[in-house]
Amino acid sequence: MTSASRKSASRKVTLNGTRDIPFDKLILSQANVRRVKDSVSIEDLADDIARRGLLQSLTVRPIRQEDGTETGTFEVPVGGRRYRALERLVTQKRMTKTAPVPCIVHDDGLAEEDSLAENVQRVALHPLDQFRAFQVMREAGLSEEDIAARFFITPTVVRQRLRLASVSPRLLDLYAEGTLVLEQLMAFAVTPDHDRQEQVWEALSQGSHRPPHVIRRMLTETAVRAGDRRARFVGIEAYEAAGGLVLRDLFTEDNGGWLQDVGLLERLVAERLTTIAEEVRAEGWRWVEAAVDFPYGHTNGLRRLPRETAPLTEAEQAERDALVAEMDALLAGYPEPNELPEDVDARVGEIEAALKALENRPATFEPDEVARAGVFVSIDLDGEARIERGFVRPEDEPPAPAPEAEPDGQAPATPDGTEGAPLPTGAMPEANAPDATQLADPDPDPVDEPLRPLPDRLVTELTAHRTLALRDALASHPETAFLAVLHALCLSTFHRHAAASCLDITGRSGPLGAQAPGLKDSVSAQSLDARQDAWIDRLPADPRDVWGALQALSTDERMDLLAHCASRTVNAVVEPWNRVPGRTDHADALARAVGLDMVAAGWRPTVETYLGRVPKARILAAVREAVGDKAADRLVSLRKGEMATEAEALLAETGWLPEPLRTPEVDESAIPETPDTVSEEPEAGAADADIGALETPLEEFDTGSVPEDIDDATRAAE
Repeated sequence: MTSASRKSASRKVTLNGTRDIPFDKLILSQANVRRVKDSVSIEDLADDIARRGLLQSLTVRPIRQEDGTETGTFEVPVGGRRYRALERLVTQKRMTKTAPVPCIVHDDGLAEEDSLAENVQRVALHPLDQFRAFQVMREAGLSEEDIAARFFITPTVVRQRLRLASVSPRLLDLYAEGTLVLEQLMAFAVTPDHDRQEQVWEALSQGSHRPPHVIRRMLTETAVRAGDRRARFVGIEAYEAAGGLVLRDLFTEDNGGWLQDVGLLERLVAERLTTIAEEVRAEGWRWVEAAVDFPYGHTNGLRRLPRETAPLTEAEQAERDALVAEMDALLAGYPEPNELPEDVDARVGEIEAALKALENRPATFEPDEVARAGVFVSIDLDGEARIERGFVRPEDEPPAPAPEAEPDGQAPATPDGTEGAPLPTGAMPEANAPDATQLADPDPDPVDEPLRPLPDRLVTELTAHRTLALRDALASHPETAFLAVLHALCLSTFHRHAAASCLDITGRSGPLGAQAPGLKDSVSAQSLDARQDAWIDRLPADPRDVWGALQALSTDERMDLLAHCASRTVNAVVEPWNRVPGRTDHADALARAVGLDMVAAGWRPTVETYLGRVPKARILAAVREAVGDKAADRLVSLRKGEMATEAEALLAETGWLPEPLRTPEVDESAIPETPDTVSEEPEAGAADADIGALETPLEEFDTGSVPEDIDDATRAAE
């Protein structure tokens, strides 16, 4: 230490005292280094000084004449904002211009140095100190609005600070030490349960990666989001009125928070579903089933009643016209939807809801059909009641009409093709009894007797000939063949039985609800169901009338209908007990032909759909492939649940798909070249080579749908 330093260290520090100087003797110094405006306005600061006085003195320097004598006026290099706030009070006549202002007078050094030192040496208040100060004021009886008014902030900010101050003291200490950052502390504040907060911290403290959204998810994993269909169905108000607790996050968009009492929510859902089901049952339906959701394909095997929607009444039509006119007028001045003011946007939403209610009027059904049909009541994705009316179970179908009785005096044909005599009522033919030809007279067929039905065997033989001829003729009429195939598919798609067609073609649509949850609400399922409903409404309810209806369709309409019927027969599901390689290969070819895009179909890799159900190695492989090695390396140290959640966020907009959802490209090298000419006599072994080149051995193809036997008479005719 130098001698100068020792002298400086041994010199006693003396502080300048304060002096009260009239405000009109002060002027703002140009030496003040602060040039950028502060976030707190001068008006707010003036109000604060008026309420609580000047908490910090101004630092001033005397202004001297050229000869060094004081002029009695002082410049203010430190405290410029406070000076401007006092000036505002004088201008508003809330303070006199001669009011004394406490000042500290400096007369050595540079004014700029004083101003810079005052700002550089200042340490901002730690947020935790602010949180605790707000808490003390709240406990002293000040309301959130009072605190907000005193510090010129919004009540929401005060509530956020108070929520942070209520976090576990242990976590607050970690925040004060810098172990936790503010965003993490905000995530912990989603629940008031200190024990649960500390449990989550213990679970996360072993690793270095503790993102706020993971903290929120772990704290709310046993709760139900307010956006869940069940919560929206019941309503937050009804849930809270029943005593349910809602956790709300004051720091992020939580869409209403989380419902903590899941048992109470389930009870309220069941009660409301039961109420709606009873109201629907009162319409006269034979049965009503109610559930939160039904698996996709739950109506397979049931006949759907034809629906008729009553036309709008004059009053309803007038209401609709008025609503449309009002909406057009509201939207006329706003070319872009996002430009709508809040009140206009709210009214447009009300009009859209009213128009939707008019368009979705309940369908009407025949009373006798209602008595044998039923209804499914569930909850849709928007939390509204989904009511599906008009489905008939097979056991509730009316009995088929009995065959017409034979005319009096006529007997059924015998197995050998002759006509037998009528038997007495209740009598049974004797075993080994002689048939009618053995007992008949030489000329047993008088011409004057009424005609009897043809023998069964003869009818079989004749229709076998007709079947073969009809096959040959149909092959020469492709347009009619197309219509016949479409007719058969329509019968199996829209009716329970396909007996009204002579083609042995059935379009089977297997249920998929058990294979994967959430299928019913997918984009593809909704599109398929809407298309099915539209065709149900267009086609006749009686299978015998379908052929005529198809003849009346245009070619484009027939093609659309065929595509719909064929689409419902697709089955590309891979099951461990039913692996059919040929089916998978054809599904790939079909996907390439239609340009299948599973991302456009709405599938995303989430914790529920994929990431939470595969090992960590596959999660990392997915992130590595879609995002890169660096992103994957950051997840290596995470636990399985955290890794899946982080991966979901990383993969959200990448379009990544797991292999079962990808459409493989065609291997051009595997496609055999088509020869320019075909030799009449193939070389020996060529046929075997062609068979060996098939991608899938013949024995692996599913032949379960091919009948093993053919009608004897038809076989004989062929």
